[in-house]
Amino acid sequence: MNKGLPHDDAARPLRPALALALRGRCPACGEGRMFARFLKPSPACRHCGQAWDASRADDFPAYIVILLLGHLLVPLMIEVNAALDIPLGVQAALWPGLAILLALAMIQPAKAAVIAFQWSRRMDGFR
Repeated sequence: MNKGLPHDDAARPLRPALALALRGRCPACGEGRMFARFLKPSPACRHCGQAWDASRADDFPAYIVILLLGHLLVPLMIEVNAALDIPLGVQAALWPGLAILLALAMIQPAKAAVIAFQWSRRMDGFR
């Protein structure tokens, strides 16, 4: 059912869309910026006009970041503790601090990847 909206049948390959989104670029044209602020998508691409405010990434990017952080930090903690004798007080500051920094570095690319996936598959508000 079309509901009167123009239907764009152009191919939207996932891999190039993800590569552009991970760099904060518009997956549709590669020119415009995807985010207006840190985690707020631009209402629309300034270059091609693709609307990004229709995306509904919700909590999925945070789940991705949590999953990746667990798989990165737990083995790292085990190896560091096996190789070095770091005092517990230093570790109490090191690991949570590293987790926060990595989470902040990963959340925007994760959200961009989720939005690019939705766009490439014409999910949610992307038609």
